[in-house]
Amino acid sequence: MARKNLGLLLLMLMLVLSACGNKAGNGSAGSSNAAAAGDNSGSTKTAEKTELNFYFTGSLNVKDMWEKIVPMFEAQNDNITVKLTHIPSGQGGQSTMDRLLAAKKAGESKVDIDLFEASGSDVLLGEKEGIFETVGTDTIPNISKIEPSYITDLNNLAVPYRASSVVLAYNSDTVANPPQTADELYEWIRSNPGRFAYNDPATGGAGNSFVVTALYNFLPDEAMHSQDPAIMEQWKPGFDLLKELHPFMYQKGVYPKKNQGTLDILATGEVDMVPAWSDMALEQLNKGLLPENIKLTQIEPAFTGGPAMVAIPAMSVKKEAAQKFIDYVLSQEAQETIVNVMFGYPGIKWSEMPAELQTKFESVAKGYRQFQGGELGNEITQRWQAEVATQ
Repeated sequence: MARKNLGLLLLMLMLVLSACGNKAGNGSAGSSNAAAAGDNSGSTKTAEKTELNFYFTGSLNVKDMWEKIVPMFEAQNDNITVKLTHIPSGQGGQSTMDRLLAAKKAGESKVDIDLFEASGSDVLLGEKEGIFETVGTDTIPNISKIEPSYITDLNNLAVPYRASSVVLAYNSDTVANPPQTADELYEWIRSNPGRFAYNDPATGGAGNSFVVTALYNFLPDEAMHSQDPAIMEQWKPGFDLLKELHPFMYQKGVYPKKNQGTLDILATGEVDMVPAWSDMALEQLNKGLLPENIKLTQIEPAFTGGPAMVAIPAMSVKKEAAQKFIDYVLSQEAQETIVNVMFGYPGIKWSEMPAELQTKFESVAKGYRQFQGGELGNEITQRWQAEVATQ
């Protein structure tokens, strides 16, 4: 009987020890699981994403371009997302700038706009009101790839990420040797009455560039960057030239409406040469909307052009992520996509682009001049209408 009780006692002791071992094991596993859970919790916190609010305006091809660029950026930056807000051209793009101004004047400390595709006039107003963050290579290294003057023209308040300029579009069947300089162009116009046209400068930038170039070719280079009203006194030689050329224009002085108006009469053969936006003409050539005999070239001194630019509102609380996004936009990878979608110039120097793209765009990739005259542009248009168009 004692032997039987001893056996039962040993069996119970083994069961107790086994239970204790299992409890200890479960406790260890539980501790490991808790640690793992703690690690996961930390990882989740680390992986929390920053969402950038990017407001931009423009036509559908601009929207298409950003919808290609953003996923490329996000694939390389898994902790940043970019929310695109597209405001179609002519449908309240200024409201974004108005919101920034209102927030500034109300003394707000932050704003929910982290990136803004700004115009030149936005940058001028933004400088006056302290709206935009200053940019530089210390925070956006790829700015070093941009022509320095293009950044300084914007007072380092915005980053030009693409551009286009006005060039000569001509019928290569009838013009074997297009003009290479402004003086050669004016002589060609005189020698070929009725075969050249530029659009009313109030209706499109191509015609406006032709007029501005005629005026400022008589002035020092730095005059292009002056907003001093006194410079208007130096416009007379340019306006005299435009008045002299007037009877040699299409139908002895007819100025088509809009940039497309001159391209249309070039396509139908009514004229042989017009000033045109490089990106607009290249896109239409690519899509077969302009005949293959239409070619493009740039003259010296070059016609004017301008960049599309991105700015960072000073009240954004996500500046570091915004800077990272702009730096990616200036990478060769993103710039290739931009050029291929928009048929425009890269924001960075052509020398930073692949050789095949430089060759593809060699007819127009000769740079451009920026007109930074501000309100003087309106004065030019009004005076052109009074002195040139009404002859």
